[in-house]
Amino acid sequence: MIAPDLTTAIDRLGALLDEASVVLPFTGAGISTECGIPDFRSPGGLWTKTQPIPFDQFMASQDMRDEAWRRRFVMDEYFANAKPGRGHRALASLYRVGKVRAVITQNIDNLHQVSGIAQHDIVELHGNTTFATCVACDRRYELDWVKDKYQAAGGRAPHCACNGYIKTATVSFGQAMPEDAMLRAHDLTGSCDLFISIGSSLVVWPAAGFPLRAKQKGARLAIVNREPTEFDEMADLVIRHDIGEVLGPFIAH
Repeated sequence: MIAPDLTTAIDRLGALLDEASVVLPFTGAGISTECGIPDFRSPGGLWTKTQPIPFDQFMASQDMRDEAWRRRFVMDEYFANAKPGRGHRALASLYRVGKVRAVITQNIDNLHQVSGIAQHDIVELHGNTTFATCVACDRRYELDWVKDKYQAAGGRAPHCACNGYIKTATVSFGQAMPEDAMLRAHDLTGSCDLFISIGSSLVVWPAAGFPLRAKQKGARLAIVNREPTEFDEMADLVIRHDIGEVLGPFIAH
Protein backbone atom coordinates (compact mmCIF):
# COMPACT_ATOMS: atom_id res chain seq x y z
CA MET A 1 0.00 0.00 0.00
CA ILE A 2 1.52 3.29 -1.12
CA ALA A 3 0.79 6.17 1.22
CA PRO A 4 -0.87 8.92 -0.88
CA ASP A 5 0.48 11.89 1.07
CA LEU A 6 2.89 12.75 3.88
CA THR A 7 0.26 13.05 6.62
CA THR A 8 -1.22 9.65 5.78
CA ALA A 9 2.27 8.15 5.61
CA ILE A 10 3.15 9.37 9.10
CA ASP A 11 -0.19 8.21 10.53
CA ARG A 12 0.06 4.73 9.01
CA LEU A 13 3.68 4.29 10.04
CA GLY A 14 2.77 5.40 13.56
CA ALA A 15 0.01 2.79 13.67
CA LEU A 16 2.41 0.06 12.58
CA LEU A 17 4.91 1.14 15.23
CA ASP A 18 2.23 1.15 17.93
CA GLU A 19 1.11 -2.37 17.02
CA ALA A 20 4.63 -3.81 16.83
CA SER A 21 6.60 -5.30 19.69
CA VAL A 22 9.96 -5.71 17.95
CA VAL A 23 10.81 -3.15 15.26
CA LEU A 24 13.86 -3.78 13.08
CA PRO A 25 15.10 -0.82 11.00
CA PHE A 26 17.25 -1.55 7.97
CA THR A 27 18.97 1.62 6.74
CA GLY A 28 20.66 2.61 3.52
CA ALA A 29 22.33 5.69 2.11
CA GLY A 30 19.09 7.66 1.85
CA ILE A 31 18.88 8.19 5.60
CA SER A 32 22.16 10.12 5.56
CA THR A 33 21.71 12.39 2.55
CA GLU A 34 20.22 15.18 4.66
CA CYS A 35 23.41 14.99 6.74
CA GLY A 36 25.45 16.09 3.73
CA ILE A 37 26.61 12.61 2.72
CA PRO A 38 25.67 11.90 -0.91
CA ASP A 39 24.37 8.46 -1.77
CA PHE A 40 26.40 6.21 -4.04
CA ARG A 41 24.54 5.47 -7.27
CA SER A 42 22.41 8.52 -8.00
CA PRO A 43 23.57 11.33 -10.30
CA GLY A 44 26.05 13.32 -8.23
CA GLY A 45 26.53 10.38 -5.87
CA LEU A 46 29.89 9.41 -4.43
CA TRP A 47 30.58 6.77 -7.07
CA THR A 48 30.06 9.24 -9.92
CA LYS A 49 32.94 11.27 -8.49
CA THR A 50 35.15 8.68 -6.83
CA GLN A 51 34.96 5.12 -8.10
CA PRO A 52 35.69 2.52 -5.42
CA ILE A 53 38.80 0.40 -5.78
CA PRO A 54 38.06 -3.35 -5.75
CA PHE A 55 39.56 -5.41 -2.95
CA ASP A 56 41.78 -7.50 -5.21
CA GLN A 57 43.35 -4.38 -6.71
CA PHE A 58 43.90 -2.91 -3.24
CA MET A 59 45.68 -6.07 -2.13
CA ALA A 60 47.75 -6.44 -5.30
CA SER A 61 49.19 -2.97 -5.73
CA GLN A 62 50.88 -0.38 -3.53
CA ASP A 63 49.80 2.25 -6.05
CA MET A 64 46.18 1.20 -5.61
CA ARG A 65 46.51 1.31 -1.82
CA ASP A 66 47.97 4.81 -2.10
CA GLU A 67 45.13 5.87 -4.38
CA ALA A 68 42.50 4.29 -2.11
CA TRP A 69 43.70 6.38 0.79
CA ARG A 70 43.94 9.53 -1.32
CA ARG A 71 40.29 9.07 -2.28
CA ARG A 72 39.27 8.42 1.31
CA PHE A 73 40.89 11.59 2.56
CA VAL A 74 39.14 13.56 -0.21
CA MET A 75 35.85 12.29 1.21
CA ASP A 76 36.62 13.76 4.63
CA GLU A 77 34.54 16.77 3.62
CA TYR A 78 31.47 14.52 3.65
CA PHE A 79 32.15 12.26 6.62
CA ALA A 80 34.22 14.21 9.13
CA ASN A 81 31.64 16.82 10.14
CA ALA A 82 28.39 14.97 9.44
CA LYS A 83 25.82 14.92 12.24
CA PRO A 84 22.86 12.56 12.66
CA GLY A 85 19.76 13.61 10.75
CA ARG A 86 16.12 13.37 11.70
CA GLY A 87 15.94 9.75 10.60
CA HIS A 88 18.86 8.75 12.82
CA ARG A 89 17.46 10.68 15.78
CA ALA A 90 14.01 9.14 15.36
CA LEU A 91 15.44 5.61 15.41
CA ALA A 92 17.52 6.51 18.45
CA SER A 93 14.33 7.69 20.20
CA LEU A 94 12.60 4.39 19.41
CA TYR A 95 15.71 2.57 20.63
CA ARG A 96 15.72 4.40 23.96
CA VAL A 97 12.13 3.36 24.71
CA GLY A 98 12.83 -0.25 23.75
CA LYS A 99 10.73 -0.38 20.59
CA VAL A 100 13.88 -0.80 18.47
CA ARG A 101 16.43 -3.24 19.90
CA ALA A 102 18.94 -3.22 17.04
CA VAL A 103 19.56 -1.59 13.67
CA ILE A 104 20.88 -3.23 10.52
CA THR A 105 22.67 -0.76 8.26
CA GLN A 106 24.36 -0.72 4.90
CA ASN A 107 25.89 2.63 5.81
CA ILE A 108 29.52 3.20 6.75
CA ASP A 109 29.21 6.69 8.25
CA ASN A 110 28.93 5.89 12.00
CA LEU A 111 25.92 8.21 12.39
CA HIS A 112 23.73 5.64 14.14
CA GLN A 113 26.39 5.39 16.85
CA VAL A 114 26.62 9.18 17.15
CA SER A 115 22.83 9.38 17.47
CA GLY A 116 22.96 7.33 20.66
CA ILE A 117 22.49 3.71 19.60
CA ALA A 118 25.05 1.43 21.23
CA GLN A 119 27.69 -0.04 18.96
CA HIS A 120 26.77 -3.60 19.96
CA ASP A 121 23.20 -2.99 18.77
CA ILE A 122 24.24 -1.82 15.29
CA VAL A 123 24.86 -4.46 12.64
CA GLU A 124 27.14 -2.91 10.01
CA LEU A 125 26.90 -5.00 6.86
CA HIS A 126 29.38 -2.90 4.90
CA GLY A 127 31.70 -1.87 7.70
CA ASN A 128 32.68 1.58 8.94
CA THR A 129 34.73 4.27 7.21
CA THR A 130 35.56 6.29 10.33
CA PHE A 131 38.50 4.08 11.32
CA ALA A 132 40.86 1.58 9.71
CA THR A 133 42.00 -1.97 10.33
CA CYS A 134 44.83 -4.20 9.22
CA VAL A 135 43.55 -6.76 6.72
CA ALA A 136 46.00 -9.31 8.13
CA CYS A 137 45.76 -9.03 11.92
CA ASP A 138 42.64 -6.84 12.34
CA ARG A 139 44.45 -4.27 14.48
CA ARG A 140 42.56 -0.98 14.63
CA TYR A 141 44.05 2.32 13.48
CA GLU A 142 42.54 5.79 13.75
CA LEU A 143 42.29 7.83 10.57
CA ASP A 144 44.36 10.73 11.92
CA TRP A 145 47.28 8.35 12.48
CA VAL A 146 46.94 6.93 8.98
CA LYS A 147 46.74 10.40 7.45
CA ASP A 148 49.83 11.61 9.30
CA LYS A 149 51.84 8.60 8.12
CA TYR A 150 50.46 8.90 4.59
CA GLN A 151 51.37 12.56 4.26
CA ALA A 152 54.78 12.13 5.92
CA ALA A 153 55.59 9.45 3.36
CA GLY A 154 54.62 11.66 0.43
CA GLY A 155 51.31 9.97 -0.28
CA ARG A 156 52.28 6.38 0.46
CA ALA A 157 49.90 4.16 2.41
CA PRO A 158 51.41 2.90 5.67
CA HIS A 159 51.69 -0.73 6.68
CA CYS A 160 50.67 -2.31 9.96
CA ALA A 161 53.24 -3.31 12.58
CA CYS A 162 52.70 -6.88 11.36
CA ASN A 163 53.47 -5.66 7.81
CA GLY A 164 49.87 -6.19 6.73
CA TYR A 165 47.96 -3.63 4.71
CA ILE A 166 45.91 -0.97 6.50
CA LYS A 167 42.49 -0.32 4.98
CA THR A 168 39.37 1.56 5.99
CA ALA A 169 37.16 -0.79 8.00
CA THR A 170 34.70 -1.05 5.12
CA VAL A 171 33.74 -3.92 2.86
CA SER A 172 35.11 -3.32 -0.63
CA PHE A 173 33.85 -4.81 -3.86
CA GLY A 174 35.13 -8.37 -4.05
CA GLN A 175 35.76 -8.56 -0.31
CA ALA A 176 33.89 -11.15 1.75
CA MET A 177 30.88 -9.91 3.67
CA PRO A 178 31.39 -9.97 7.46
CA GLU A 179 30.13 -13.38 8.49
CA ASP A 180 29.17 -12.48 12.07
CA ALA A 181 27.21 -9.41 10.94
CA MET A 182 25.36 -11.36 8.27
CA LEU A 183 24.44 -14.12 10.70
CA ARG A 184 23.21 -11.65 13.28
CA ALA A 185 21.19 -9.75 10.70
CA HIS A 186 19.66 -13.04 9.58
CA ASP A 187 18.65 -13.88 13.15
CA LEU A 188 17.27 -10.42 13.89
CA THR A 189 15.25 -10.43 10.69
CA GLY A 190 13.61 -13.70 11.66
CA SER A 191 12.48 -12.45 15.07
CA CYS A 192 11.00 -9.00 14.39
CA ASP A 193 7.33 -8.25 13.80
CA LEU A 194 7.89 -4.98 11.90
CA PHE A 195 10.75 -4.55 9.43
CA ILE A 196 11.30 -0.99 8.19
CA SER A 197 13.58 -0.46 5.20
CA ILE A 198 14.72 3.16 5.21
CA GLY A 199 16.63 4.82 2.39
CA SER A 200 17.79 1.66 0.68
CA SER A 201 17.34 0.87 -2.99
CA LEU A 202 17.25 -2.82 -2.00
CA VAL A 203 19.34 -3.86 -5.00
CA VAL A 204 22.54 -4.99 -3.26
CA TRP A 205 22.41 -8.67 -2.39
CA PRO A 206 22.57 -10.56 -0.10
CA ALA A 207 21.55 -7.64 2.13
CA ALA A 208 18.48 -6.92 -0.02
CA GLY A 209 17.11 -10.33 0.91
CA PHE A 210 16.41 -9.34 4.50
CA PRO A 211 13.04 -7.63 3.81
CA LEU A 212 11.92 -10.77 1.99
CA ARG A 213 13.00 -12.98 4.89
CA ALA A 214 11.18 -10.77 7.40
CA LYS A 215 7.99 -10.93 5.36
CA GLN A 216 8.26 -14.68 4.98
CA LYS A 217 8.64 -14.99 8.77
CA GLY A 218 5.37 -13.13 9.31
CA ALA A 219 6.61 -9.59 9.98
CA ARG A 220 4.97 -6.55 8.51
CA LEU A 221 7.11 -4.65 6.03
CA ALA A 222 7.33 -0.88 5.63
CA ILE A 223 9.54 0.72 2.96
CA VAL A 224 10.54 4.38 3.21
CA ASN A 225 12.42 5.39 0.07
CA ARG A 226 12.08 8.19 -2.47
CA GLU A 227 12.34 5.80 -5.42
CA PRO A 228 10.42 2.56 -6.06
CA THR A 229 12.00 -0.75 -5.04
CA GLU A 230 11.51 -4.31 -6.21
CA PHE A 231 9.84 -5.13 -2.89
CA ASP A 232 7.13 -2.46 -2.92
CA GLU A 233 4.38 -4.85 -4.02
CA MET A 234 4.84 -7.12 -1.02
CA ALA A 235 5.12 -4.28 1.50
CA ASP A 236 2.35 -3.41 3.93
CA LEU A 237 3.26 0.26 3.62
CA VAL A 238 5.31 2.13 1.02
CA ILE A 239 6.30 5.74 1.71
CA ARG A 240 7.95 7.76 -1.07
CA HIS A 241 8.49 10.98 0.81
CA ASP A 242 11.53 12.66 2.36
CA ILE A 243 12.90 10.44 5.13
CA GLY A 244 13.52 13.29 7.55
CA GLU A 245 9.97 14.57 7.15
CA VAL A 246 8.50 11.09 7.61
CA LEU A 247 10.54 10.12 10.67
CA GLY A 248 10.94 13.57 12.23
CA PRO A 249 7.62 13.34 14.17
CA PHE A 250 8.92 10.23 15.95
CA ILE A 251 11.85 12.06 17.58
CA ALA A 252 11.28 12.23 21.33
CA HIS A 253 11.58 15.79 22.70
